[in-house]
Amino acid sequence: MILPIYIYGQPVLRKVAEDITPDYPELQQLVANMWETLADSEGIGLAAPQVGLPIRLVVIDLRPLAEDMPEYKDFHQVYINPHIVEKDDTQTDTSEEGCLSLPAIHEKVTRPTRIHVTWQDEQFQQHDEWVEGYLARVMQHEFDHLDGHMFIDHISPLRKQLIKSKLKALTQGRYRCGYKTKPVVRR
Repeated sequence: MILPIYIYGQPVLRKVAEDITPDYPELQQLVANMWETLADSEGIGLAAPQVGLPIRLVVIDLRPLAEDMPEYKDFHQVYINPHIVEKDDTQTDTSEEGCLSLPAIHEKVTRPTRIHVTWQDEQFQQHDEWVEGYLARVMQHEFDHLDGHMFIDHISPLRKQLIKSKLKALTQGRYRCGYKTKPVVRR
């Protein structure tokens, strides 16, 4: 089932998500729904807060990038309870990012190119690894959602001021995108 993607201004996007246990209700169905939602929206990553759930769950599918990045031709991974343990700030990269929760907004973000992460797979097996390159960027972007952050939190105050009207439009439901969304409801 395709889930609506929560748009900027929804409170769940600013909450710190909770770890889950193997007995989380209907976890397999939720993961399947998140994959379907991600494919429908043509994204490469989706965090549970983006579908309204304040839990530490992320899906990342880098297969659509395989033509330019062949190392990701089979990359399709579920991350349960992921945490960034350490960021290696000795080398950074600045690249443009966008977000399904911020339709039509793209900004350059500087991030470390190497991070140390812990996470569990769908069988709740623990993983502890250093990740580099583009995957490290995608993980930082998606895992930020689990800590109540968004990529716009990493841009300069000047850039944020320049997109202020676009952000306001999102909170008022004035945007267009080709996927199912849940805008902020003003009372």
